[in-house]
Amino acid sequence: MSGFNGLRAVVTGGAAGIGRATAELLAERGARVAVLDLDPSGVEEPLVALRADVTDDAGVRAAVAEAAVRLGGIDILVNNAGIGAAGTVEDNSDEQWHRVLDVNVLGIVRVSRAALPYLRASAHAAIVNTCSIAATAGLPQRALYSASKGAVQSLTLAMAADHVREGIRVNCVNPGTADTPWVARLLDAADDPEAERAALNARQPMGRLVTAQEVAAAIVYLAGPTAASVTGTALAVDGGMAGLRLRPQAM
Repeated sequence: MSGFNGLRAVVTGGAAGIGRATAELLAERGARVAVLDLDPSGVEEPLVALRADVTDDAGVRAAVAEAAVRLGGIDILVNNAGIGAAGTVEDNSDEQWHRVLDVNVLGIVRVSRAALPYLRASAHAAIVNTCSIAATAGLPQRALYSASKGAVQSLTLAMAADHVREGIRVNCVNPGTADTPWVARLLDAADDPEAERAALNARQPMGRLVTAQEVAAAIVYLAGPTAASVTGTALAVDGGMAGLRLRPQAM
């Protein structure tokens, strides 16, 4: 028994990477799923493809309302849409700061705000936000991105407190460096992509990048009925990066 039969889910940023893997796994488990994305053209049935820009409040409200009509309601919201940024505090302009925070933090606010009336009507209501190891670990050249994800983790806790008595659980996942299209673009832009990939692999104690499917499995767990007593939690899917301190390997 899947546990998701009859449940309706919305996944933002669901056309690729972690979002796509999550949407597909939810559908596989029996949920009806709507994908909200800037470019959902590659999304195929049984997923419902809807265009939405999380920086546009009116557009978000319209897309969420359409998703609720198409699905017959909303039980699960996965706030996965996000963008990256590289650099120290000296390297990103004010415009870049506003842009990343607008997508990564206010995007969650807008979509959640639009979905809350539907979630309140659900007997199984869950929100899962895609956060990052960057929220809790000091990563070099990620000042702006880390600030945005630190805000996501704090926002997750605040939302969990605000809505627990309404029957809405709110959690987040904190992936380590994941093998996603965004990371692939970073590697392609590096002077030595193979050396950069090796360095990213070595940074995680398990010695490899996290897969989108592994993060999706964690999101689906947090969204599902078996996590009915889990709220206000940040679940690390990072190959041990957050908590393990290994000795260097003997040469």
